[in-house]
Amino acid sequence: MRHLLLAFAIILTPAMADEPQPEVNTGRSAIKSASANSYMAVTANPHASRSAKQILAQGGSAVDAAITAQMVLGLVEPQSSGIGGGAFMLSYDANEKQLRYYDGRETAPAAVDENYFMHEGRPRSFIQAVIGGYSVGVPGVIRMLEMAHQRDGKLSWETLFQPAIALAENGFEVSPRLHQLLRKMPKVAARPAIASYFFDSDGNPVPVGHRLKNPEYARTLRAIAKGGADTFYKGNIAEAIVNAVQNDTGNPGLLSLEDMANYRAKQRQPLCSNFLDYQICGADAPSSGATTVGGILGMLQQFPFAKMEVGDDLLTHLFIEASELAFADRNTYSADADFVSVPSKALVSPAYLSKRAMLIDPDSASTAKPGNPNTDTAERLMAESPEMPNTSHLVIVDRYGNGVSMTSSIETGFGSRLLVKGFLLNNQLTDFSFTPRNASGQLVANRIQSGKRPRSSMSPTAVFNKDGSLRLLVGSPGGSRIIDYTARTILYHLGLNIPIAEAIAAGNIGAIGRRVELEPGFFSRDTIDKLEARGHRVIERDLNSGIHAIALKDNKLYGGADPRREGSALGR
Repeated sequence: MRHLLLAFAIILTPAMADEPQPEVNTGRSAIKSASANSYMAVTANPHASRSAKQILAQGGSAVDAAITAQMVLGLVEPQSSGIGGGAFMLSYDANEKQLRYYDGRETAPAAVDENYFMHEGRPRSFIQAVIGGYSVGVPGVIRMLEMAHQRDGKLSWETLFQPAIALAENGFEVSPRLHQLLRKMPKVAARPAIASYFFDSDGNPVPVGHRLKNPEYARTLRAIAKGGADTFYKGNIAEAIVNAVQNDTGNPGLLSLEDMANYRAKQRQPLCSNFLDYQICGADAPSSGATTVGGILGMLQQFPFAKMEVGDDLLTHLFIEASELAFADRNTYSADADFVSVPSKALVSPAYLSKRAMLIDPDSASTAKPGNPNTDTAERLMAESPEMPNTSHLVIVDRYGNGVSMTSSIETGFGSRLLVKGFLLNNQLTDFSFTPRNASGQLVANRIQSGKRPRSSMSPTAVFNKDGSLRLLVGSPGGSRIIDYTARTILYHLGLNIPIAEAIAAGNIGAIGRRVELEPGFFSRDTIDKLEARGHRVIERDLNSGIHAIALKDNKLYGGADPRREGSALGR
């Protein structure tokens, strides 16, 4: 087997025209792995991993540790996630042997209509929509975390905020990734509050190693720790959020105090599908993660891939074809199931995926079109939305055998660029389709509507053995490519029996319907030539995932943190 997995260098490449923000890697990195016997936390930043481990050592649950980690991530990795954004969480209860799915996705303000992103008959550009209050949805993560804590927590709510409060008051050292993103992201300093926090008087970003303090964030967390989620959604925090959105200079939005007060997190049913002898479970609509990850793996299991090798042309071709077929369905059918009938179970049914797999020719690339999973709704116009790769994923297993896989986001790097009370507000409304209808008047499933949740590619995933025991927790940031990153890791680890950290570090593949993207340095010239001979249009570009996973095997925990970013795996 080709061992391109052990170490690599990422070459920064210009962002694609449809992705106005850069993906930044901190350089050559070795595989990041860890093993433990009792508990483990894998997060996107060492501060968050240490804080989560501290909570686990105190007897906290996986949900407790996830809450602590999220509060820290909002401070030290503010470009990716935070309390001004949203999240999806899978929480496995080992005692009840039950997987719960918590939906903390943002919602559109009540005052929007389906033409919100249209201007003079044309959709706005992404960059026009993203900066300022116009793109801000109602943040959902705090309500979701409180809901999960009430059901699955063990330590007090207030205890879980203390590590982040202390770190915000005492300061943390600015990481290379945060510094690079401050330098390279467009229009980071678009508003005074964010400019004064991250930049000096000459407009230079805070340097690597600078001790950055955020006492305002500490005060916000202290208030939420004492008063619960209502403190965030009502009172002066909510007023500050609404004021920043409605009175934003140049690009105000429609978010109201009523929108904040009326937000509800939801507990939904996870969606599960089959892959070999495993059950793959993930976040169902409004996430497209479970249907699309499940679709890719369900099609691939129709082929004898176990005899293939990582990085070879046939396995890569099959993955590309399965991904493009699954994305054709995703772009057509996935949306908020509270507004649109989403045929989730049909999309991952064995019979349907078997038929879809028959469309894959091992010798030739094909044009992927959506299938017909026995649906009768008319709102089925294929549409895309420009999901961006600045998100965060964490996985945690506690001493009781409970597990969490959670993906959280403020959408693009630094979100809307609005900094309020020490935290950044999301730009998640741009995850809706900007165009509500086509020329014939057909409705787009993922169009914006009052109170609706935008479709997401966030794919927190839990995998179970045939006997129902937990086998793997995994997920990644990466915009729409989250799905490919997650599916590829599961395929390599469970399908090819590659250790989880090596599976994470293997070369990424992006096949979401426009072109085939391969991560530089992992695929030979011969492989690329053979893919092109099959008809694939291949480009090599940085695919800067942030895959984090914990594999459970032989009564041990094996963790992997993506070496492309600055995360870490810690356990005991």
